[in-house]
Amino acid sequence: MPDPTTYDVRATRDFAAPIERVWRAWTDPDDLRAWWGPLGFECTRATADVRAGGRIFVTMKAPEQYGGFEQHSTWNFTEVVEPRSIHYIFNFSDSDGNRITPAEAGIPEGVPADGEHEVLLTDLGDGRTRLEMTEHGYTSSDARDRSLAGLEQCLDKMADRVEGPH
Repeated sequence: MPDPTTYDVRATRDFAAPIERVWRAWTDPDDLRAWWGPLGFECTRATADVRAGGRIFVTMKAPEQYGGFEQHSTWNFTEVVEPRSIHYIFNFSDSDGNRITPAEAGIPEGVPADGEHEVLLTDLGDGRTRLEMTEHGYTSSDARDRSLAGLEQCLDKMADRVEGPH
């Protein structure tokens, strides 16, 4: 019988920025292009239709030392409560936005094909916001840990974006 254990990525970050600014970082294509992808990676495309049933479509380009490959993904919204929460299904996709499996995207085992993600934002007062993010369904702790490391780098880039003069 297969092991039903799954592992969740959990990240919490406090930003010195108002909740509306952090919300915009998640929903505005210009902001998405500024922070999506680990350090050294570039987001070359971002579109956003932010509503239940809508989606974000992003393309991330790796630096040349990693081969310069492009990786595409969609974030298909299941629930949107502005400016407090976003629930979406993360899928890898081809360059046209059609869903592909993690294996087809060249992703190692352990990453879910339909990753359930949630982003919760809390207004802490004094122009500060707490972001709590959970990615559900990883089937190995190694895949979870790799995803968390990448997410933490994305959140570092997001902090630079929302806490600065943009």
